[in-house]
Amino acid sequence: MRAAIVFPGQGTQQPGMGLPWRDHPAWSVVERAEALLGEPLAPLLLDAPTAALASTRAAQLAVLCTSLVTWEALRNRIEPVGFAGHSLGQVTALIASGTLSFDDGLRFASRRAACTQAAADAHPGRMAALLGATLDQAQEACAAAPDACWVANDNAPGQVVLAGTPKGLDVALARAKVVGVPRATMLNVGGAFHTPLMRDAVDELRACLSVVELVTPRAPVVSNDDGAAYADAEGWRARSADHVAVPVRWRLVQSTLTGLGTDTFLEVGHGSMLATLAKRTVPEVNVHGVATPEAVEGIA
Repeated sequence: MRAAIVFPGQGTQQPGMGLPWRDHPAWSVVERAEALLGEPLAPLLLDAPTAALASTRAAQLAVLCTSLVTWEALRNRIEPVGFAGHSLGQVTALIASGTLSFDDGLRFASRRAACTQAAADAHPGRMAALLGATLDQAQEACAAAPDACWVANDNAPGQVVLAGTPKGLDVALARAKVVGVPRATMLNVGGAFHTPLMRDAVDELRACLSVVELVTPRAPVVSNDDGAAYADAEGWRARSADHVAVPVRWRLVQSTLTGLGTDTFLEVGHGSMLATLAKRTVPEVNVHGVATPEAVEGIA
């Protein structure tokens, strides 16, 4: 098996998603994270209601910690071909690959969540998925709202996400219907992430990353921005800061991973969103969800 490790992002959070790990040795990751940030995180993974996971910071920390617990149990059982993560998952990938230390990565993820939420509060926005749309149709829809709506995620054939100001998104969605997009659905998120409306966060994140040590990754990490595989460390200072304000090109990320010789994606963490996208984009690749201790034991 030539496996790539892929990590999910915000939107995959769910009450109780950490329960399978509560009595596993890998749960020490959560305890370490709590000590580092000085706050209780276990409730977010165990018994927090859906409403408690609604904020950007709570959702992102819950998803990150769940993925890192799972990776802790898996990491010595496999030598990956490459790493990638969807949106927030790219931070997880940098920690898992060794590019960011656990401590620096967790602090960065916490700061990233706070900065993007502050940008969202200052520049309110919304996001919507266009289902059954081509990228050309999505771009044509955005052209109806220049400087107010953008393609935020190119996830897979038939799934493109738009984000923009409330008015800009309304205009773009109206245009999407005219150009033949079958369906659009609003996303329950707190801002127009991965668009220029997040630019306020970039400078602060660059400053945050300027003082951390970065290490050559265990295997290449594929960037959400340009879909390229990077085996360097230093370039991730700029890539990780800029990441919040540029689109997630997940369709391209998946193709790059297969170009590295990957025959299997291991989706490490809660949910199956990335498996669904992979089936649409690279159906020749096997996808295994790794979300429980039993699933880890099944990886040879």
